[in-house]
Amino acid sequence: MEFAERIDHLPPYLFAEIDKKIAAKKAEGVDVISLGIGDPVEPTPPHIIEALCEAVRDPVNHRYPSYYGMPEFRREIAAWYKRRFEVDLDPDTEVLPLIGSKEGLAHIFLALLNAGDKALIPDPGYPVYQTGAILAGGSARYMPLTGDRDFQPDLDGLFDSDFAKTKFMLLNYPSNPTAAVAAEGLFDKAVAVATERDIVIANDLAYSEITFDGYKAPSILQTPGAKNNAIEFHSLSKTYNMTGWRCGWVVGNAQVIDALGSVKTNIDSGIFNAVQLAGIRALTGPQDCVAEMVEVYRRRRDVVVETLAAIGLKAEKPKATVFVWVPVPEGYTSASFAAFMLDKAGVVVPPGNSYGPSGEGYIRISLTVTDDRLEEALDRIRRNL
Repeated sequence: MEFAERIDHLPPYLFAEIDKKIAAKKAEGVDVISLGIGDPVEPTPPHIIEALCEAVRDPVNHRYPSYYGMPEFRREIAAWYKRRFEVDLDPDTEVLPLIGSKEGLAHIFLALLNAGDKALIPDPGYPVYQTGAILAGGSARYMPLTGDRDFQPDLDGLFDSDFAKTKFMLLNYPSNPTAAVAAEGLFDKAVAVATERDIVIANDLAYSEITFDGYKAPSILQTPGAKNNAIEFHSLSKTYNMTGWRCGWVVGNAQVIDALGSVKTNIDSGIFNAVQLAGIRALTGPQDCVAEMVEVYRRRRDVVVETLAAIGLKAEKPKATVFVWVPVPEGYTSASFAAFMLDKAGVVVPPGNSYGPSGEGYIRISLTVTDDRLEEALDRIRRNL
Protein backbone atom coordinates (compact mmCIF):
# COMPACT_ATOMS: atom_id res chain seq x y z
CA MET A 1 0.00 0.00 0.00
CA GLU A 2 1.08 3.54 -0.67
CA PHE A 3 0.31 6.37 1.74
CA ALA A 4 0.32 10.15 1.48
CA GLU A 5 3.78 11.66 1.73
CA ARG A 6 2.61 13.98 4.52
CA ILE A 7 2.36 10.95 6.81
CA ASP A 8 6.09 10.36 6.36
CA HIS A 9 6.79 13.90 7.55
CA LEU A 10 4.75 13.57 10.75
CA PRO A 11 6.80 12.91 13.89
CA PRO A 12 5.45 10.36 16.39
CA TYR A 13 2.97 12.16 18.62
CA LEU A 14 4.72 12.86 21.91
CA PHE A 15 1.99 11.78 24.31
CA ALA A 16 1.16 8.64 22.33
CA GLU A 17 4.83 7.69 22.66
CA ILE A 18 4.69 8.39 26.40
CA ASP A 19 1.69 6.06 26.68
CA LYS A 20 3.71 3.31 24.99
CA LYS A 21 6.60 3.75 27.43
CA ILE A 22 4.25 3.64 30.40
CA ALA A 23 2.63 0.45 29.10
CA ALA A 24 6.02 -1.18 28.53
CA LYS A 25 7.25 -0.39 32.05
CA LYS A 26 3.99 -1.57 33.62
CA ALA A 27 4.35 -4.83 31.71
CA GLU A 28 7.69 -5.23 33.48
CA GLY A 29 5.93 -4.84 36.82
CA VAL A 30 7.13 -1.27 37.45
CA ASP A 31 4.87 1.07 39.43
CA VAL A 32 5.05 3.98 36.99
CA ILE A 33 4.15 7.51 38.02
CA SER A 34 3.48 9.74 35.04
CA LEU A 35 4.26 13.43 35.35
CA GLY A 36 4.00 13.66 31.60
CA ILE A 37 0.55 14.74 30.47
CA GLY A 38 -1.39 17.77 31.69
CA ASP A 39 -4.58 15.85 32.40
CA PRO A 40 -6.25 16.86 35.68
CA VAL A 41 -6.87 13.91 37.97
CA GLU A 42 -9.58 15.71 39.94
CA PRO A 43 -13.16 15.23 38.68
CA THR A 44 -15.24 17.76 36.80
CA PRO A 45 -17.25 19.87 39.28
CA PRO A 46 -20.63 18.30 40.20
CA HIS A 47 -22.82 21.17 38.94
CA ILE A 48 -21.35 20.76 35.45
CA ILE A 49 -21.91 16.99 35.50
CA GLU A 50 -25.50 17.55 36.62
CA ALA A 51 -26.10 19.93 33.71
CA LEU A 52 -24.81 17.31 31.30
CA CYS A 53 -26.98 14.56 32.78
CA GLU A 54 -30.07 16.73 32.55
CA ALA A 55 -29.30 17.63 28.94
CA VAL A 56 -28.58 14.01 27.95
CA ARG A 57 -32.07 12.96 29.10
CA ASP A 58 -33.69 15.42 26.67
CA PRO A 59 -34.11 13.66 23.30
CA VAL A 60 -33.93 16.96 21.43
CA ASN A 61 -30.20 16.91 22.20
CA HIS A 62 -29.72 13.47 20.64
CA ARG A 63 -29.83 14.85 17.10
CA TYR A 64 -27.11 16.53 15.08
CA PRO A 65 -25.88 19.73 16.72
CA SER A 66 -25.39 23.01 14.89
CA TYR A 67 -22.22 23.11 12.81
CA TYR A 68 -21.41 26.48 14.33
CA GLY A 69 -22.31 25.71 17.93
CA MET A 70 -25.49 26.47 19.86
CA PRO A 71 -26.33 30.20 19.71
CA GLU A 72 -26.74 30.28 23.49
CA PHE A 73 -23.29 28.75 23.98
CA ARG A 74 -21.73 31.32 21.65
CA ARG A 75 -23.48 34.11 23.57
CA GLU A 76 -22.13 32.84 26.90
CA ILE A 77 -18.60 32.59 25.49
CA ALA A 78 -18.87 36.21 24.38
CA ALA A 79 -20.26 37.21 27.78
CA TRP A 80 -17.37 35.42 29.53
CA TYR A 81 -14.85 37.30 27.40
CA LYS A 82 -16.54 40.56 28.31
CA ARG A 83 -16.47 39.76 32.03
CA ARG A 84 -12.94 38.40 32.03
CA PHE A 85 -11.11 40.66 29.58
CA GLU A 86 -13.46 43.57 28.78
CA VAL A 87 -13.41 42.39 25.15
CA ASP A 88 -16.56 42.73 23.06
CA LEU A 89 -17.34 39.87 20.68
CA ASP A 90 -20.18 39.33 18.21
CA PRO A 91 -21.39 35.82 19.11
CA ASP A 92 -22.66 35.26 15.56
CA THR A 93 -19.48 36.15 13.65
CA GLU A 94 -16.57 36.28 16.11
CA VAL A 95 -17.12 33.12 18.17
CA LEU A 96 -16.80 29.51 17.02
CA PRO A 97 -17.10 26.54 19.44
CA LEU A 98 -14.57 23.74 18.90
CA ILE A 99 -14.29 20.06 19.75
CA GLY A 100 -11.53 21.04 22.15
CA SER A 101 -9.00 23.72 21.24
CA LYS A 102 -6.56 21.10 19.87
CA GLU A 103 -8.97 20.37 17.04
CA GLY A 104 -9.22 24.05 16.12
CA LEU A 105 -5.47 24.55 16.36
CA ALA A 106 -4.90 21.70 13.91
CA HIS A 107 -7.59 22.87 11.49
CA ILE A 108 -6.62 26.55 11.44
CA PHE A 109 -3.58 25.65 9.33
CA LEU A 110 -5.89 24.10 6.72
CA ALA A 111 -7.83 27.36 6.61
CA LEU A 112 -4.75 29.60 6.25
CA LEU A 113 -1.92 27.75 4.48
CA ASN A 114 -1.47 26.75 0.86
CA ALA A 115 1.15 24.19 -0.13
CA GLY A 116 4.57 25.69 0.56
CA ASP A 117 3.30 28.41 2.90
CA LYS A 118 4.88 28.90 6.31
CA ALA A 119 3.69 29.40 9.86
CA LEU A 120 5.79 30.93 12.63
CA ILE A 121 5.39 28.79 15.75
CA PRO A 122 6.88 28.80 19.26
CA ASP A 123 9.95 26.64 19.89
CA PRO A 124 9.49 24.86 22.25
CA GLY A 125 5.74 24.57 21.75
CA TYR A 126 2.71 22.29 21.76
CA PRO A 127 3.43 19.54 19.17
CA VAL A 128 0.17 20.16 17.28
CA TYR A 129 1.54 23.48 16.04
CA GLN A 130 4.14 21.73 13.91
CA THR A 131 1.97 18.84 12.76
CA GLY A 132 -0.88 21.18 11.84
CA ALA A 133 1.39 22.97 9.39
CA ILE A 134 2.64 19.68 7.93
CA LEU A 135 -0.86 18.29 7.41
CA ALA A 136 -1.84 21.49 5.60
CA GLY A 137 1.04 21.03 3.15
CA GLY A 138 2.97 23.93 4.62
CA SER A 139 5.89 24.14 6.99
CA ALA A 140 6.55 25.40 10.50
CA ARG A 141 9.29 27.98 11.05
CA TYR A 142 10.46 28.05 14.65
CA MET A 143 10.58 31.16 16.82
CA PRO A 144 13.15 30.14 19.47
CA LEU A 145 12.13 30.68 23.09
CA THR A 146 15.16 30.59 25.38
CA GLY A 147 15.76 31.12 29.07
CA ASP A 148 17.95 34.16 28.54
CA ARG A 149 14.93 35.91 26.98
CA ASP A 150 12.45 34.59 29.57
CA PHE A 151 11.03 32.35 26.84
CA GLN A 152 9.76 35.29 24.75
CA PRO A 153 10.07 35.41 20.92
CA ASP A 154 12.52 37.90 19.44
CA LEU A 155 10.04 39.60 17.13
CA ASP A 156 12.52 42.37 16.34
CA GLY A 157 15.08 39.79 15.30
CA LEU A 158 12.93 38.09 12.67
CA PHE A 159 14.63 38.49 9.31
CA ASP A 160 12.62 39.40 6.22
CA SER A 161 13.21 35.90 4.91
CA ASP A 162 11.16 34.59 7.82
CA PHE A 163 8.14 36.29 6.30
CA ALA A 164 8.57 34.93 2.78
CA LYS A 165 5.34 32.99 2.17
CA THR A 166 4.50 33.31 5.88
CA LYS A 167 0.73 33.47 6.46
CA PHE A 168 0.37 32.80 10.17
CA MET A 169 2.07 33.46 13.52
CA LEU A 170 1.12 31.48 16.61
CA LEU A 171 1.82 32.46 20.21
CA ASN A 172 1.03 30.56 23.40
CA TYR A 173 0.91 32.46 26.67
CA PRO A 174 0.72 31.25 29.38
CA SER A 175 3.02 28.76 27.69
CA ASN A 176 3.03 25.02 27.33
CA PRO A 177 5.65 23.66 27.96
CA THR A 178 7.76 26.50 29.43
CA ALA A 179 5.03 27.89 31.77
CA ALA A 180 6.24 31.40 30.81
CA VAL A 181 3.80 34.30 30.72
CA ALA A 182 3.66 37.04 28.11
CA ALA A 183 6.07 39.89 28.73
CA GLU A 184 4.63 43.38 28.96
CA GLY A 185 4.23 44.77 25.47
CA LEU A 186 4.63 41.41 23.69
CA PHE A 187 1.09 41.31 22.34
CA ASP A 188 1.29 44.94 21.20
CA LYS A 189 4.49 44.17 19.30
CA ALA A 190 3.10 40.96 17.83
CA VAL A 191 -0.08 42.66 16.60
CA ALA A 192 2.00 45.46 15.06
CA VAL A 193 4.24 42.96 13.24
CA ALA A 194 1.27 40.93 12.01
CA THR A 195 -0.47 44.07 10.80
CA GLU A 196 2.63 45.31 8.99
CA ARG A 197 3.16 41.94 7.29
CA ASP A 198 -0.56 41.27 6.69
CA ILE A 199 -0.53 37.89 8.40
CA VAL A 200 -2.92 36.24 10.84
CA ILE A 201 -1.82 35.97 14.46
CA ALA A 202 -3.26 33.64 17.10
CA ASN A 203 -2.75 33.16 20.81
CA ASP A 204 -3.37 29.77 22.41
CA LEU A 205 -4.86 30.78 25.77
CA ALA A 206 -5.65 27.36 27.25
CA TYR A 207 -4.12 28.15 30.67
CA SER A 208 -5.40 31.69 31.25
CA GLU A 209 -7.31 30.76 34.41
CA ILE A 210 -4.56 28.70 36.07
CA THR A 211 -2.46 31.55 37.43
CA PHE A 212 -0.71 32.21 40.74
CA ASP A 213 0.57 34.88 43.11
CA GLY A 214 -1.84 37.56 41.93
CA TYR A 215 -0.96 37.25 38.24
CA LYS A 216 -3.86 37.46 35.74
CA ALA A 217 -3.19 36.36 32.18
CA PRO A 218 -4.22 38.84 29.46
CA SER A 219 -5.93 38.18 26.14
CA ILE A 220 -4.29 39.25 22.91
CA LEU A 221 -7.68 40.67 21.92
CA GLN A 222 -7.27 43.35 24.58
CA THR A 223 -4.58 44.87 22.35
CA PRO A 224 -5.90 47.84 20.32
CA GLY A 225 -6.54 46.80 16.72
CA ALA A 226 -6.04 43.11 17.46
CA LYS A 227 -9.33 42.00 15.93
CA ASN A 228 -8.14 43.27 12.55
CA ASN A 229 -6.01 40.13 12.18
CA ALA A 230 -5.94 38.20 15.49
CA ILE A 231 -7.78 35.19 16.87
CA GLU A 232 -7.53 33.38 20.20
CA PHE A 233 -8.13 29.78 21.27
CA HIS A 234 -9.45 28.73 24.65
CA SER A 235 -10.85 25.61 26.27
CA LEU A 236 -12.82 24.37 29.25
CA SER A 237 -10.37 21.49 29.67
CA LYS A 238 -7.94 22.80 32.28
CA THR A 239 -10.13 25.46 33.91
CA TYR A 240 -12.93 23.04 34.83
CA ASN A 241 -11.17 19.63 34.71
CA MET A 242 -12.98 18.80 31.47
CA THR A 243 -10.19 17.41 29.28
CA GLY A 244 -12.23 14.39 28.17
CA TRP A 245 -15.30 16.46 27.32
CA ARG A 246 -13.64 18.09 24.28
CA CYS A 247 -15.14 21.54 24.44
CA GLY A 248 -13.39 24.77 23.50
CA TRP A 249 -13.61 27.74 21.16
CA VAL A 250 -11.85 30.26 18.99
CA VAL A 251 -12.73 33.96 18.97
CA GLY A 252 -11.60 37.10 17.18
CA ASN A 253 -11.35 38.23 13.55
CA ALA A 254 -14.62 37.37 11.81
CA GLN A 255 -13.03 36.52 8.44
CA VAL A 256 -10.62 34.04 9.99
CA ILE A 257 -13.41 32.55 12.12
CA ASP A 258 -15.51 32.12 8.96
CA ALA A 259 -12.62 30.42 7.13
CA LEU A 260 -12.06 27.98 9.99
CA GLY A 261 -15.81 27.37 10.10
CA SER A 262 -15.72 26.42 6.41
CA VAL A 263 -13.07 23.79 7.14
CA LYS A 264 -14.94 22.42 10.13
CA THR A 265 -18.34 22.15 8.46
CA ASN A 266 -16.75 19.90 5.86
CA ILE A 267 -14.94 17.74 8.42
CA ASP A 268 -16.97 17.43 11.63
CA SER A 269 -20.57 17.79 12.78
CA GLY A 270 -20.09 19.98 15.83
CA ILE A 271 -20.16 19.41 19.58
CA PHE A 272 -22.81 17.23 21.25
CA ASN A 273 -25.46 19.68 22.48
CA ALA A 274 -25.43 18.21 25.98
CA VAL A 275 -21.73 19.04 26.27
CA GLN A 276 -22.38 22.59 25.10
CA LEU A 277 -25.15 23.00 27.67
CA ALA A 278 -22.76 21.73 30.35
CA GLY A 279 -20.23 24.25 29.03
CA ILE A 280 -22.77 27.02 29.55
CA ARG A 281 -23.20 25.85 33.11
CA ALA A 282 -19.42 25.88 33.60
CA LEU A 283 -19.16 29.50 32.43
CA THR A 284 -22.22 30.80 34.28
CA GLY A 285 -22.21 28.67 37.42
CA PRO A 286 -20.22 29.04 40.65
CA GLN A 287 -16.53 29.70 40.05
CA ASP A 288 -15.17 28.72 43.45
CA CYS A 289 -14.20 25.35 41.92
CA VAL A 290 -11.68 27.18 39.74
CA ALA A 291 -10.14 29.01 42.68
CA GLU A 292 -9.90 25.74 44.60
CA MET A 293 -8.03 24.01 41.77
CA VAL A 294 -5.69 26.95 41.33
CA GLU A 295 -4.78 26.65 45.02
CA VAL A 296 -4.14 22.91 44.58
CA TYR A 297 -1.79 23.59 41.67
CA ARG A 298 -0.05 26.41 43.53
CA ARG A 299 0.66 24.11 46.45
CA ARG A 300 1.97 21.36 44.17
CA ARG A 301 4.07 23.88 42.23
CA ASP A 302 5.74 25.03 45.44
CA VAL A 303 6.44 21.46 46.57
CA VAL A 304 7.99 20.56 43.21
CA VAL A 305 10.17 23.66 42.91
CA GLU A 306 11.35 23.53 46.53
CA THR A 307 12.07 19.78 46.46
CA LEU A 308 14.02 20.02 43.22
CA ALA A 309 16.00 23.01 44.51
CA ALA A 310 17.06 20.98 47.54
CA ILE A 311 18.70 18.39 45.25
CA GLY A 312 20.30 20.94 42.92
CA LEU A 313 17.70 21.31 40.16
CA LYS A 314 16.94 25.03 40.00
CA ALA A 315 13.57 25.59 38.30
CA GLU A 316 11.81 28.93 38.12
CA LYS A 317 8.54 29.13 40.05
CA PRO A 318 5.94 29.64 37.29
CA LYS A 319 3.18 32.25 37.47
CA ALA A 320 0.76 30.11 35.46
CA THR A 321 -0.13 26.72 33.90
CA VAL A 322 -0.01 23.22 35.40
CA PHE A 323 3.65 22.67 34.49
CA VAL A 324 7.14 23.27 35.83
CA TRP A 325 9.94 23.62 33.24
CA VAL A 326 13.05 22.12 34.76
CA PRO A 327 16.69 22.40 33.58
CA VAL A 328 18.35 18.98 33.51
CA PRO A 329 21.49 18.29 35.59
CA GLU A 330 24.92 18.83 34.11
CA GLY A 331 26.04 15.89 32.00
CA TYR A 332 22.55 14.99 30.79
CA THR A 333 20.57 15.79 27.68
CA SER A 334 16.80 16.16 27.84
CA ALA A 335 16.34 12.66 26.45
CA SER A 336 18.98 10.97 28.61
CA PHE A 337 17.64 12.54 31.80
CA ALA A 338 14.05 11.58 30.94
CA ALA A 339 15.26 8.03 30.28
CA PHE A 340 17.16 8.04 33.59
CA MET A 341 14.03 9.14 35.45
CA LEU A 342 11.99 6.35 33.91
CA ASP A 343 14.57 3.59 34.28
CA LYS A 344 15.80 4.43 37.79
CA ALA A 345 12.78 6.06 39.42
CA GLY A 346 9.82 4.80 37.41
CA VAL A 347 8.80 8.42 36.80
CA VAL A 348 7.71 9.60 33.35
CA VAL A 349 8.58 13.13 32.23
CA PRO A 350 8.68 14.46 28.66
CA PRO A 351 12.10 15.58 27.41
CA GLY A 352 12.16 19.24 26.48
CA ASN A 353 13.46 18.69 22.96
CA SER A 354 10.24 16.80 22.15
CA TYR A 355 8.62 20.24 22.00
CA GLY A 356 11.21 21.68 19.62
CA PRO A 357 14.99 22.11 19.39
CA SER A 358 15.07 25.02 21.84
CA GLY A 359 13.60 22.72 24.49
CA GLU A 360 16.89 20.86 24.74
CA GLY A 361 18.29 20.95 28.27
CA TYR A 362 14.89 20.80 30.00
CA ILE A 363 12.19 18.39 31.11
CA ARG A 364 8.56 19.24 31.84
CA ILE A 365 6.84 18.18 35.04
CA SER A 366 3.05 18.15 35.18
CA LEU A 367 1.19 19.00 38.38
CA THR A 368 -1.93 17.04 37.41
CA VAL A 369 -1.44 14.02 39.68
CA THR A 370 -2.66 13.42 43.21
CA ASP A 371 -0.62 14.87 46.06
CA ASP A 372 0.49 11.47 47.34
CA ARG A 373 1.69 10.30 43.90
CA LEU A 374 3.49 13.59 43.31
CA GLU A 375 5.24 13.28 46.67
CA GLU A 376 6.16 9.67 45.89
CA ALA A 377 7.57 10.70 42.50
CA LEU A 378 9.63 13.48 44.07
CA ASP A 379 10.91 11.10 46.74
CA ARG A 380 12.03 8.64 44.06
CA ILE A 381 13.80 11.42 42.15
CA ARG A 382 15.50 12.61 45.35
CA ARG A 383 16.70 9.11 46.23
CA ASN A 384 18.03 8.35 42.75
CA LEU A 385 19.83 11.67 42.30
